[in-house]
Amino acid sequence: MRAVRFSARVLLAALVCVAVALGAFAQAPFAGKTVTVLVGNPPGGGYDRLARVLARHLGRHLPGSPTVVVQNMPGAAGIVAANHLYNVARPDGLTLGLFNQNMVFGQLLGVEGLRVDMRRWQWIGSLTRETDVFAVRAELPYRHILDLRRADPPVAVGATAPGSGSYDFPLVLKAFLRLNLRIVSGYPGRSDIMLAIERKELDGVAGSWSSMTSFAQRGLVRVLVKTPSDNPDLGSVPSDVDLVAEPTAKAVLQLHAVPNRIGRPLVAPPGAPAELVRLYREAFRRLAEDAAFRQEAERLGFEVVYTPGEACLRIVEEVLASPPAVVRVFKSFFRFGE
Repeated sequence: MRAVRFSARVLLAALVCVAVALGAFAQAPFAGKTVTVLVGNPPGGGYDRLARVLARHLGRHLPGSPTVVVQNMPGAAGIVAANHLYNVARPDGLTLGLFNQNMVFGQLLGVEGLRVDMRRWQWIGSLTRETDVFAVRAELPYRHILDLRRADPPVAVGATAPGSGSYDFPLVLKAFLRLNLRIVSGYPGRSDIMLAIERKELDGVAGSWSSMTSFAQRGLVRVLVKTPSDNPDLGSVPSDVDLVAEPTAKAVLQLHAVPNRIGRPLVAPPGAPAELVRLYREAFRRLAEDAAFRQEAERLGFEVVYTPGEACLRIVEEVLASPPAVVRVFKSFFRFGE
C-alpha cells in the first residue's frame, strides 16, 4: 500500500512538472530559440535589407523573444533557397523563407528544377507592397520611356538572372513597347548592378522601387516607367499598362504586375506547427503597426503595407488560374530561374 501511495505521489509530481512545462511553452514557445530567415538573394539587395530589418524587430513580437538571424542562400532567382526550405529544412517552425514574389511564375510556367507548390506554403504575410520600375542613368538624354525605341546604341540593362525583377521587367518592356534594350545578365546582385551603373558600364536597371529609391533620390538614375501603382512617390511616372493598346499585351503586363501585391512575403514550410504559424501571423500584424519597424523600413525605401497570409495565398491562386491564352504569350518571352 505504501508503494502504491509513493507511486501515486511520484506520478502526481510528474504530471505537475509536465503541466508547468506545457504552460511555460504556451506562454513562451520561442524562449531560447533561434529563428532563421532564408533569403534567396545575396547580401545588399532589397530582399536582404528587408530580412535584416525584420530580424531586428520580429523577435520582440513573438512569445519568448527569440533571436532572429538571416541566412543568404542565393541561386537561380531564389529557387535554391525555396527548394531547401520546402524539401530539406526541418518543418519545426524555426526556419522561414523570404523569397522572390515572382517565383509563382516559375510554377505557372512549369520551370524545371522548382520543386515547390506555392499553394502549400504556410503564408505568414507580407509587410511591403512593391512597384517595379525601369530607370536609366540620369545623365543620359532619355526623358520618356518611348525615347528608348530610338536608342543608339542599345541601352545596356544590368540583370541578375531570368525570373528576377532586374531581368524580366526589361524583357517585358522590350517586347511590348519595342524598346532598343540589350539585357546583360549574370550580375550576382542588385549592389553589383548599381556599382556598374555608377561606373557607367551599364545604362539602365530595373527592379523594385524600394531598391531604387536612394539612387533616384541622389540623382544617379531617372525612373521612366512603372508597373501599375498608387505609390505617391511615382505619381508622375507612366504605367506600362497605359502605354499599350493591344488587349493581350495589356493582360500580360497586368499578369506580370500581380505578384507585386504580395510584396516580399514571409513563408513557413508545409508541416510547420500550426500554432507557431498562428503566432508568426499575429506578430506580423503587430509589426505592421510598430513605429520603430515602420520608421526603419520606410527610411530604406520600403512602402509598408500589411497583407495577411491568407490574402497572399489568394493572389498566388489568382496567378496560377491565369487564362491559358495569356500564359502562352507570357511564356513566349518570359523565363524564370534559368
